[in-house]
Amino acid sequence: MKKHYPLKFAAVALAAMALLTACSREPAGHGSDDGHGHGESKGHTETKEGVTICTEHNVPEAQCGICKPQLAATLKPGESAKIRLADKDSAAIAGVQTTTPTVGKIDDGVECYAELAFNQNKLAQIAAPVGGIVQAVEIDLGAKVEEKQCVTKIWSASIAEAVAKAVLSHQTLERERKLRADRVSSEKDLQQAEAEHRGACQQLRTLGFTEEQIDALSAKPHEQVLMEVRAPFSGEIVERSAVRGALVEAGKSLFTLADRSVMWAMLNIPESALGCVKVGQTVELRVESLPGQTFIGKLTWIAAEVDDKNRMVRARAEVANIDGTLKAKMFARARILTRSAEGAVLLPVSAIQCIEGKSFVFVKVEEDLYDARVVQLGAKFDGKVEIIQGVTPRETVAVNHAFPLKSAFLISRLGAGCADD
Repeated sequence: MKKHYPLKFAAVALAAMALLTACSREPAGHGSDDGHGHGESKGHTETKEGVTICTEHNVPEAQCGICKPQLAATLKPGESAKIRLADKDSAAIAGVQTTTPTVGKIDDGVECYAELAFNQNKLAQIAAPVGGIVQAVEIDLGAKVEEKQCVTKIWSASIAEAVAKAVLSHQTLERERKLRADRVSSEKDLQQAEAEHRGACQQLRTLGFTEEQIDALSAKPHEQVLMEVRAPFSGEIVERSAVRGALVEAGKSLFTLADRSVMWAMLNIPESALGCVKVGQTVELRVESLPGQTFIGKLTWIAAEVDDKNRMVRARAEVANIDGTLKAKMFARARILTRSAEGAVLLPVSAIQCIEGKSFVFVKVEEDLYDARVVQLGAKFDGKVEIIQGVTPRETVAVNHAFPLKSAFLISRLGAGCADD
């Protein structure tokens, strides 16, 4: 039965066959250990200076990647197999592009997703301290307010009662002082009047009135008393429910105040990455809706438990937001920087080819000869990858359209590396 190979396989085969040197069609064939099973041959190899040479590809037989594609599984970082192409123009025709590695700085990191939130240490619900009627709303949604700034005024019967009690106790105290000065009343009566006045004033202080306001109210007992609700710190009004004339209950939220100069980024860190993550590390945030911008923060908290469903760990980073660009509930990609490498050998990610679970690059030796070399990878970021072992800055590496070279390395497994029929 005739076999039909997938389209992707056919494309790989064609790319490789365009690069490979055709093996000899002479009856002698290949040697018994060339990986093709052609039997004994005296024409496929020769010995030069004690090294057995593959005459088909003019490379040491033990390193011929075309005749011995099984080498891929045995190579260690820095070791390579050699790939001889059909002629000196083969790589150019296939579109292979080469360059030397760059040397520079790259940061290794753990990537995860994040959601932005308000800084909970600078978030406040401004609530009605007493039940009453909203008489005035001094600020609107989105307004910037200063610490102690009045945001609304409330009239309350309980406040009016407390003020009246304080005014009355103040008048009683003044009268008792005069009587005591004239030796008409006793010291006990004066002390009782002072205690009652302190109690009445303390009730007003609890409601937020200052000593100056209490004194002013005592001087104007017939004026309407409005309670001024003030901001506890500087920030921005992010929610508003206060409406003029509305009847509110004690404790009802009127505004939500947030200081947005620092935002929280709530991270979900994979359990597998916990070994290299710790509090104090720098975090980079990139928001899809804000292309080209990177926000820098600091990891300040890592949860004490792993989520039993998604095996993620919650963490928090604090991120400066001076110009207010970041908004709560934005989604972002976070990168926790775990290691910084100076003077690293860097290649584009496109230069790396995966074979047998190992990372390979193709190093140009001659116009028609490449080393399929195993490399040890380090940090990867922004389209670049650190080469810890396997390539030096002076070597020339295939960085674009290197897939035909990989195909040439692997195609002989399918019987296309050499033609001996």
